[in-house]
Amino acid sequence: MTASSEPAASAAPVGARTADYDYDLPESHIAQRPVEPRDASRMLVVDRRDGSLSHRTFRDVLGLIPAGDAIVLNTTKVFRARLLGHRESGGPAEILLLRPAEGHADGVHFEAMIHPGGKLRPGRTVTIADDFKVEIVDTTPKRTRIVKLITSGDVMRAVEQHGHVPLPPYIERADDAVDVNRYQTVYADEAGSVAAPTAGLHFTDGLLAELDAKGVERVNVLLHVGAGTFRPVSDDDPAQHVMHDEWCEVSADAATRLNAVRARGNKVWVVGTTGVRTLETATDAEGVVRPFQGNTNIFLRPPYAFRGVDHLITNFHLPKSTLIMLVAAFAGYDRTMAAYRTAVAERYRFYSYGDAMAII
Repeated sequence: MTASSEPAASAAPVGARTADYDYDLPESHIAQRPVEPRDASRMLVVDRRDGSLSHRTFRDVLGLIPAGDAIVLNTTKVFRARLLGHRESGGPAEILLLRPAEGHADGVHFEAMIHPGGKLRPGRTVTIADDFKVEIVDTTPKRTRIVKLITSGDVMRAVEQHGHVPLPPYIERADDAVDVNRYQTVYADEAGSVAAPTAGLHFTDGLLAELDAKGVERVNVLLHVGAGTFRPVSDDDPAQHVMHDEWCEVSADAATRLNAVRARGNKVWVVGTTGVRTLETATDAEGVVRPFQGNTNIFLRPPYAFRGVDHLITNFHLPKSTLIMLVAAFAGYDRTMAAYRTAVAERYRFYSYGDAMAII
């Protein structure tokens, strides 16, 4: 067969390649500070039934969610995982604690990302404070490090005293006193995340109380957010991307309540992509939520049939990220990218401290 007579290679469908999830975003649209109050942020409502878009404020979520429906919240709490110190040579060093190291149950060994990596080999030590040091113990297959936290007192107390709020890299400023509370949901409960489940940052105690009074059922799940949430997909084919692990939990009580909501004909609203990944990990092919506790590396991208989620409240995500792919799987690729183009044109605020999107 000659080259000219060979059949043309079939083009990948739109939405099947990483490049399909790129978009242009002016730097001025990246939120560097949160708005006050929390629920005054803007909210783009995407209706999957007809593709329409409407512009609201976040407090309007009270009118979107009917009585009897459930709202799923990720109650993880961000800890001060960013440690700044100096090496034995006096040069600066930075350590980002990720999670307790596997195989170590002593509470002092953590998996971490470090900088500068070439100068912090196993055996080196970083001084954070007079009574707080970090020893580099080992290198993992992922090129992260196993570190040991050394202090005469309680380790996590030292982390909270000397650590910094681990703001994402696109927030181009140092953390300050405002971030201690604002880079945390009002319902945060169990420490373990190095990034906030940012869709939840828009809720106030007052708004949650109003939802409770309306008869919206609040259901808590847990996923400790890792630094991998910010990692873009580098492979042109998303199927080649190695998804990071994150620890999550759906309790027996949460599973029972969510199944009951669905059984009576009501819907499940999930706040944030972390909650979606948790719920889809715990939901079987028949749509039944099962109790779950453990690591998940579920990668939700088109095409995917969601089993446990009816509506999604989320923020705007980085181009070519696993998170925008998750949104496209839920809302549809064309609808998602059209919504993002509209959000850019209407000067919505993007990323962690930015505005919200409700997909109904």
